[in-house]
Amino acid sequence: MARLGLEPFFHPDCETVACSFGRFVEIGRGSRLAHVEMGDYSYCDRYADIANATVGKFANIASFTRIGPTDHPMQQASLHHFLYRSDDYWDDAERDEAFFDRRRARRAVIGHDTWIGHGAVVRPEVTVGHGAVIASSAVVTRDVAPYEIVTGIPARPMRMRFPPEVVARLLDLAWWDWDHETLRDRLPDFRHMPIEAFLDRYS
Repeated sequence: MARLGLEPFFHPDCETVACSFGRFVEIGRGSRLAHVEMGDYSYCDRYADIANATVGKFANIASFTRIGPTDHPMQQASLHHFLYRSDDYWDDAERDEAFFDRRRARRAVIGHDTWIGHGAVVRPEVTVGHGAVIASSAVVTRDVAPYEIVTGIPARPMRMRFPPEVVARLLDLAWWDWDHETLRDRLPDFRHMPIEAFLDRYS
């Protein structure tokens, strides 16, 4: 029997707050997700930390990644929690809910069939295009084009995965919207066909 199904599969010690998950989703041990929408077939490996993010389908998120890391109020006299988590420090003080609302509005967007490498960071309000690859330990501060590979701190383009015409055909094909049975039927072609032949068959 297949291990993944309609309900998300959580490994031990995960924390989730206000999240929604698609089908065939897997969340690795010790991962923490808050205010995340994660699409079908996506997964994160161990100790991923994802906040305020929209993750597409078939996203491959490696261990120890951070997506949408929350920030601190740099324009104020202090950066510290006491400014906005004030009820943790005083009985008569309230949390600064407006600060949390602003944080949650600054969403990171991860496209379909992406690969976020081990230890990478994707900053808030960054969009990672469909099919893009983020190298291990990269810090992504700007949008990444579909099927682009970026690396470094801050992340810079290394190369494209495919020529522009192949990228255009893949985006037009949008195979990530195929149903579960179609994916199974075409699994041998996914595994063995060169990309151009695959596109010729299914475009």
